[in-house]
Amino acid sequence: MDMKMLRRSLPALVLGAAVAVSLPLQASADSTAKKAQSTMMKASNRVNVRGTVESFNDTSLVVKTREGSDATVTLSDGWVVGGVAKASLDDIKKGDFVGITNVPKSDGGNSALEVVIFPAALKGTGEGDRPWDLKPNSSMTNATVADAVKDVDGRTLTVTYRGGEKKIAVPDGTPIVTLAKATKDDLKPGTTVFVSADKGSNGTLTSKRVIVGTNGVVPPM
Repeated sequence: MDMKMLRRSLPALVLGAAVAVSLPLQASADSTAKKAQSTMMKASNRVNVRGTVESFNDTSLVVKTREGSDATVTLSDGWVVGGVAKASLDDIKKGDFVGITNVPKSDGGNSALEVVIFPAALKGTGEGDRPWDLKPNSSMTNATVADAVKDVDGRTLTVTYRGGEKKIAVPDGTPIVTLAKATKDDLKPGTTVFVSADKGSNGTLTSKRVIVGTNGVVPPM
């Protein structure tokens, strides 16, 4: 899979990941724009499916979700698959593009739930800060290190993006990954996947991309 295909296949989870992963709406600086963004996100009917593969063929994927139910995702023509590889905080440098799922801390600032380091080909995709559904009250923050990560103080990143800034602590044990190659052969029963899907008016789920865990690394977004 080359970078051109990777660009098509993986959103910025961040996401969805994340990967990064669905192409999110850009965050805005003022509250009016943020309200408009929230309305548009709801209208898009985007659903994040997390779980393990139950069954798979070239047109559909059945996932045992983390909630315990089965979700059947129809795979659109030309759909693609990607993976994740283990990384570390030391791998983050100026000029990189990152996606961080985070939650507010009681003493101020935010705490990371996971970090995705995106390849250069995806730089700028989905830049901004928006609600995310990994955990209650979580957000996805995508930013470029050159502009977004102003400094690294211990395990705290100060990130800026169009219209805002966040200070995000990265606790020990936080999953940190980068995007990697994967194939359809990796979609075996029991493997962990993340799918950003469109939900139709009749409840059907459709997607053009699947992120699968390989070599013991699971999609954290």
